[in-house]
Amino acid sequence: MEAVLWVVLAIGLAIAEAFTATFLVIFFAAGALAAAGAAALGADLLVQLIVFAVVSGVSVAALRPIVLRHARPAVETGERPFGIEAISGSRGTVVDEVTGDQGMVKIDGELWQARSADHRESFAPGEHVRVVELRGATLVVWHDDLPDVQ
Repeated sequence: MEAVLWVVLAIGLAIAEAFTATFLVIFFAAGALAAAGAAALGADLLVQLIVFAVVSGVSVAALRPIVLRHARPAVETGERPFGIEAISGSRGTVVDEVTGDQGMVKIDGELWQARSADHRESFAPGEHVRVVELRGATLVVWHDDLPDVQ
């Protein structure tokens, strides 16, 4: 019966991790699963608590730094950005007039919805713009007055 309670706790902690951005709660879920294993093998409650504490502590100390290092954006790690991270700073060509409310920009053959960073500015089709921000799936663009970044 204690093993079932530990498994329920582990599932609850894993679900709770989905609502956080800390990569911390999941390690306590791992500790709860280890304690469930100890309970299934017939260990005392005190032993189960010790297993929970040790596995949780060791996994936080050993694995969390690794997870956080790999979760950092490329800009922080000095690596070359790719995917969505690479969009910021990219140069695009206006396809449909870009205003503060609507527009389309083409970047590397892909069409993106775009908005002007300054709602008073607009960009005509054929103009080159630079992506200053990504909001969801919409690019926020501005004049392409910066040199290309290699």
